[in-house]
Amino acid sequence: MNRPNYHLTPLLYSFLAIICLFVLSCTSNVSNSSKSEIAQWRGLDRNGIYPETELLDVWPENGPELLWKYEGIGKGYAAASVLGDKLFVNGEQDSTSYLFAFNLSGNLLWKAENGKEFMGDGFSATYPGSRSTPTIVDDLVYTTSGKGRIACFDVVSGTEKWAVDIVNDLDGTEPYFGYSESVVIDNNKLFCFAGGEKNNTLALDRYNGEIIWSVTAMQDTFSYCSPVLVELPEKNVLLTHSRHFMYTMDAENGTLLGSSALDYKYDGEHCNSPLYSDGAIYFISNEKNDGALKLNLTAEGALTEQWKNPKIKNNFNGYVKVDNKLFTMIKGNKLLSIDSNSGVITDSIKAATGSIIYADNKFICYGMNGDVSMITYNEDGFQLKSNFKVNEGSGQHFAHPVINNGVMYIRHGNTLLAYLIK
Repeated sequence: MNRPNYHLTPLLYSFLAIICLFVLSCTSNVSNSSKSEIAQWRGLDRNGIYPETELLDVWPENGPELLWKYEGIGKGYAAASVLGDKLFVNGEQDSTSYLFAFNLSGNLLWKAENGKEFMGDGFSATYPGSRSTPTIVDDLVYTTSGKGRIACFDVVSGTEKWAVDIVNDLDGTEPYFGYSESVVIDNNKLFCFAGGEKNNTLALDRYNGEIIWSVTAMQDTFSYCSPVLVELPEKNVLLTHSRHFMYTMDAENGTLLGSSALDYKYDGEHCNSPLYSDGAIYFISNEKNDGALKLNLTAEGALTEQWKNPKIKNNFNGYVKVDNKLFTMIKGNKLLSIDSNSGVITDSIKAATGSIIYADNKFICYGMNGDVSMITYNEDGFQLKSNFKVNEGSGQHFAHPVINNGVMYIRHGNTLLAYLIK
């Protein structure tokens, strides 16, 4: 019986090798292109840490160089998000919510209307304007007004793709101080907390706004939290809190995985986002009986309390974890270092109470009095390296600073400022 001849000529070998390399190259490009570019609340991982290097070790006496400022974004406290060559920030004009898009030279590219903005009533009218930070994923930007209108826009043109009203469309409830949630994205899902009896926590299709799943969750009322997505080996977990509970959910279907009770009194609110690091969740409230706490997160998404320190309180200015220490600002103008294993305060330094972020081995603290401080920490403790005061803008100094490519962006009310810190 004649057998076919499978011997290949050198020329054919070369041809097949070229074909294989081409296929592998295409596969690699598909894999790389499938990974989304994201910018969001408190940095890529929502933990207040920015992967910057070669930042200035000392600022000039009057502060870092002010590259540009833009006056006209209106009332509010919303921080900026930067992705690629564009910056986005929520603002307000004539009680209307707007999403502003800038290039990195501070030139306005477009602004898009997003319904009515929260202006408050009674005591809450003391804090009018925009609250949430835009979430950018590739060529789409998602934003929420203080009245609860979630909208998706094209990053280049500002064209609105879809919008959902949390109160009118999802039967949610408007919080006393308005919606401040900065939405989080997982693949095709956008998660939001509506706070309704039926539609309490939801996943929306990020491409059209349609409901993927809706659950009653803990059947609890709203709190001023932006959720965090935790990627565990077996599943992605949505971590968030309501007024009375910290809880975790399966991001795929909304199944409740774990919960832990939070202390709440009428005269206080939970306004911080939880922080995830190395299998544990950290949270600091302003409540008498809670303060700072650490919860262990199991592989299944369940929660167990490890420690609690009621002496450490932070209302809405955030905290960061670096190595085995948790760092936070507290009332009384102090920056604390806390042992993350025990919850014990290990060191402190005087610094104006406010928000905190971390980059290039430096803590940047933006005080509610307008002071901006650069502080380092090592085995010898804290050291104040530089500080300056933000004099431009108006209203409360509540927005968190943002760093991108050596530039620090600070929003103070009506004004957005860009400082060169590299």
